[in-house]
Amino acid sequence: MSPGTIEIITGKERRRRWSVEHKLRIVAETQEPGVRVTDVAARHDVYPSLLFLWRRQVREGRLGPTGSPDFVPVRLLASSPGTSSLSSRHAAPAESSATGIEITLPDGTRIHIRDASQLPLLRPVLAALRG
Repeated sequence: MSPGTIEIITGKERRRRWSVEHKLRIVAETQEPGVRVTDVAARHDVYPSLLFLWRRQVREGRLGPTGSPDFVPVRLLASSPGTSSLSSRHAAPAESSATGIEITLPDGTRIHIRDASQLPLLRPVLAALRG
């Protein structure tokens, strides 16, 4: 640059912080019938690629409300081998269920997480089951 020359840079050069709730409101706008993602992005002064990223995160269950989770009914089963009131389809697993989490869905589908290393897999599985 020569002395006395000033360069002015314009455009979207700032970094903003979006709350999860604000991201979810913007993503919800894109899911309305007949709405284009690029129009919503322009209205909120967001790059369309960022909005597509947020939409993917919502689909994968990585972006969601930070409030308390929904409550679901939980039933504890006795683990003594002599008592079993469950049908063969719902029989307790051969391994001890005291070391994991077992979820039985209303349609009878069962999810069994045996150790803590599998817990990160639970969120995407439940998000996929919710549809």
